[in-house]
Amino acid sequence: MIPGMRSAENHGGARCAACAREAAPKRGRKIVLAASRSESSEYMRSTWRQMLLATLPAKYAKAMGTDVSLDTETLPDAQARYVPHGLRIVEALLLEQFSPDDIAVCYPDQLPEFIGTETRVVGLHAHNPLGITFATDIYANFYGGQHIEPVNAAEFRRLILHPALRDHKSHLKIIVGGPGAWQIRQKNLQDEWLVDTLVHGEAEDAVLKLFQDAMNGEPLPREIECDSPRLARIPRIKHRSTFGVVEITRGCGRGCQFCSVALREGKSIPLPQIVDNVRTQVAEGADTILLTTEDIFLYEQGPKFQTNTAALKKLLESVAGVPGVEYIMLTHGTISPVVHEPNVIEELSPIAVGKSVNRHKSSTHHENRYANLFVGLETGSVRLFKQFMKGKCYPFRPEQWPDVVLKGMELLNKNNWFPFSTFIIGLPGETRDDTKESLDLLFALKNSKWCVVPTLFVPLEDTRLQQKDGAQLFKLTDLQWEFFFTCWRYNIDFYRNTPSVQWKFNLGIPAYYYLMGRRLFGAAIKYPLYRLAHFPERFLRNRLYLDFSGQREPRYQVPDFVPVPDHSLRPALPELTVL
Repeated sequence: MIPGMRSAENHGGARCAACAREAAPKRGRKIVLAASRSESSEYMRSTWRQMLLATLPAKYAKAMGTDVSLDTETLPDAQARYVPHGLRIVEALLLEQFSPDDIAVCYPDQLPEFIGTETRVVGLHAHNPLGITFATDIYANFYGGQHIEPVNAAEFRRLILHPALRDHKSHLKIIVGGPGAWQIRQKNLQDEWLVDTLVHGEAEDAVLKLFQDAMNGEPLPREIECDSPRLARIPRIKHRSTFGVVEITRGCGRGCQFCSVALREGKSIPLPQIVDNVRTQVAEGADTILLTTEDIFLYEQGPKFQTNTAALKKLLESVAGVPGVEYIMLTHGTISPVVHEPNVIEELSPIAVGKSVNRHKSSTHHENRYANLFVGLETGSVRLFKQFMKGKCYPFRPEQWPDVVLKGMELLNKNNWFPFSTFIIGLPGETRDDTKESLDLLFALKNSKWCVVPTLFVPLEDTRLQQKDGAQLFKLTDLQWEFFFTCWRYNIDFYRNTPSVQWKFNLGIPAYYYLMGRRLFGAAIKYPLYRLAHFPERFLRNRLYLDFSGQREPRYQVPDFVPVPDHSLRPALPELTVL
């Protein structure tokens, strides 16, 4: 007998139990929750690096070395060590009714481990499944056309089209939810991707019934529109989230017309629940906590968006006091509270800066740490600001927006807060004069310590501008291109100012323009690109609007003080949701 071969005699004429187990189909878990790698990765403990790398072309990710941003970790049982916070919320709700043995949470590669004959429902997280939100529909296009797929879109497609889902679709339902679920509806992909239900909005009140109906084989609605739940309905999470995310608020209420969250009333998660969620993250290996909010300065806010400095300080102290928390990161904030109440930054800096994972040689902190905060500046045009986002600068008036931005940036930088800021190119009705005002503000910010990312206007669903046309990269004007590449010139100079690398980049820019750029975008891109390549400004002086040669002073200067207007002398702002 050949070594290793089982004899029929040993089998007694039948297959052994081991062979039967190998041949038998996997039973699987009844409920499987999954998210793509690009939405789950904790790359460099940096949310903005993770986000930007996911916007690059998927076909070049390996060659460019950016595929490391997709690395994730699994537990010994093949489940995900961390996934997006929204999926952990769904998991926590399901654990109210189902056994942990019925539920698995995983990445795409592990789907075959958990989907089997007994699987009845698969829930998928969709943050940006088609790569068409503000920043992510831009950068892939620089590599050869409008149909180059960014990493985040390719990774979600890899998840939604996984063979394990197709092989078992006859006995399971597919539910997709998350802030990007609307993209699937907009592109009419729900049927092609075999999605039974799309869930839009905050789903706490809908999750249990939807999954129970799927488990029982009941018909499911094609789509569900969910309202913001009562605060008490938001559960404590049971397992670790990507980046150690812990929610501290939901909603905003400032009324920006391009944002759906800004139209929802703000509410704060109770501090005991926040601390409990921090302990859950740390218990499963997280040493970094990302405090997630639409605006940190709205935590336990007072009337009319008044910042509750004492509550914010107590929050940071409580999180920092949990054993095992080494670093604390922040998400979003508006800049007007910084100007209105400068002491808030001073009060928060010992922990926000001292516990930050970020370091830069420009920081005056003894370890060169700096706090990072996502701050949407969006435009330098007072006209557009007043039309689309005037609640963003309350209690200041829209006409004061440039002063608020400049003073706020000065106060942030002084305290070692280096924000990640966005501007929106192509807001509805934007004129050349509007773009020039944005360029003027950008020019005045040239020595700031920040990262500034230009984005294109996208008419997101459930916003007041959802019926407007979005901006297109291929239709940008020469002024808009100048704004775009001046932003990236700032970023390169602040974060990547390494002479040994810079000269290669500078030489590559003209080559890109003549080989590809002018064919894709036309001549309007030429001189803005040359600024990115550090061409001497004396050669660009008559070609571009801004003059960095030192011959021109900025239109705006940092004010010594920004006065708060007396709002009793005029009607209340209609867009504000005053709490």
